Amino acid sequence: QVQLVESGGGFVKPGGSLRLSCVASTNNFRFYNMYWYRQHPAKQQRELVAGITSDGRPNYGDFVKGRFTIARDNAKNTVTLQMNSLEPEDTAVYYCRLVARSDFWGQGTQVTVSP
Repeated sequence: QVQLVESGGGFVKPGGSLRLSCVASTNNFRFYNMYWYRQHPAKQQRELVAGITSDGRPNYGDFVKGRFTIARDNAKNTVTLQMNSLEPEDTAVYYCRLVARSDFWGQGTQVTVSP
């Protein structure tokens, strides 16, 4: 069983920045692709924000438009999401995901962007 613990969410004004972190409780972290998803208020479906392969190749949702950066530190079992130029539309709960033989999700961290 893998546990994922997110942190770094909070309240920020439009144009501001936040850095999310996710720590995974597995010694095999370096072998897994990692993802950040988000779920907007009143929406049931989570959307992909960013992913990073085990060898460090990133990919992003179209809406990111160069504002976010995903990175990983295998020595610390950590994946981060640096979010800049935040917009009110980025308000959501952000989740970390690890896909191994099973699918693991963190508990989520709230990001609120508002004047």
